[in-house]
Amino acid sequence: MDTALVITIVVVLVLIAAAAVFAVPWQRSRRLRSRFGPEYERAVREHGDRRAAERELAERERRHSELRLQPLSDDARRRFETEWDSVQERFVDSPESAVRDAHELLDRLMIERGYPAGDDDRRIADLSVEHAGTVGRYREARAASERSTGGDASTEDLRSAMVHFRALFHELLDGGSAASAASDAADPGDPAAR
Repeated sequence: MDTALVITIVVVLVLIAAAAVFAVPWQRSRRLRSRFGPEYERAVREHGDRRAAERELAERERRHSELRLQPLSDDARRRFETEWDSVQERFVDSPESAVRDAHELLDRLMIERGYPAGDDDRRIADLSVEHAGTVGRYREARAASERSTGGDASTEDLRSAMVHFRALFHELLDGGSAASAASDAADPGDPAAR
């Protein structure tokens, strides 16, 4: 066999191997970026390193796969809907307590669906696997709810918190249906949003 041909074959094989070595992490990054959306970028900022962020996101997926998430019974679903309507109606007269009650109701809904109780940070991380587009807004709503306890949240902050809580509430209740997406944009005091 000609030496030039052997060198060419070796170079081609090395290039193929190098491409494979770089393609696997690239594909993983692309998959995680697609699945987690803004949560991917948040994790990279938080960790300061793409690889560390991707390890954490992959760990979230692994933990999430072990959860025993379950749909709500029809009775539970109706109970949660009724409670949400009541909380939302109170928003106009008492926005601080309505936001606090919405937050508590959402926590109960998450636990009933099978998300872990107790560790809020872990629950949020677990939520991000299926609700990556909403979990960032949920974090903002939680922060506004906590600020309102100290009297540091404006009415607009509280209105925004209700809208964000409602978005996740409906995703968890409906599984992300088109009806929930339409209600996300509506004002919490708007009777048509109920």
